[in-house]
Amino acid sequence: MNFIFTRNEFDDVVVIEPRLFHDERGYFCETYKASQFRTGGISDEFIQDNQSFSKYGVIRGLHFQHAPKAQAKLVRCIAGEIYDCIVDLRRSSKTFGKHFGINLSAENKLMLYVPAGFAHGFSTLSQTAEVCYKVSAEYDPKLDAGLRFDDPDLAIDWKVSGTPLVSSKDSALPLFRDLAI
Repeated sequence: MNFIFTRNEFDDVVVIEPRLFHDERGYFCETYKASQFRTGGISDEFIQDNQSFSKYGVIRGLHFQHAPKAQAKLVRCIAGEIYDCIVDLRRSSKTFGKHFGINLSAENKLMLYVPAGFAHGFSTLSQTAEVCYKVSAEYDPKLDAGLRFDDPDLAIDWKVSGTPLVSSKDSALPLFRDLAI
């Protein structure tokens, strides 16, 4: 197996550590292999790849997409470091309304699998960061949604000092208690 799949209190959320193959040239690793992900309990078919570049203090999110195009995501940071955070929006879940966060970086190579039913966002902890992620459904602006990054009820520590850089769209998102989910 070329991956270590680690679960936590959030059902279906998985932290993935790829196996690195080092030699005098550097290293090689697989970042996705459908058969091994299925063995690890992740069976989503990923159909779109996205990449973003952000400066220190940028917060992107918290985003999700409504059914019928709700998105599962496989997130990794390929340059720099981010704090990746998810909020459980699944009403039937024991962790409904709770959040989980993890540092993803080019150095630690960790990936986060986020099933459909979660809001997702991240903050940039390094001077710059590049994030790549796969999604299980194409983006649909009619189904695009989100919640406020600074929701006082969620009280997420985004781990950035100073005033974060947030888009006007993300600043206008509703609070968790006002979501229609």
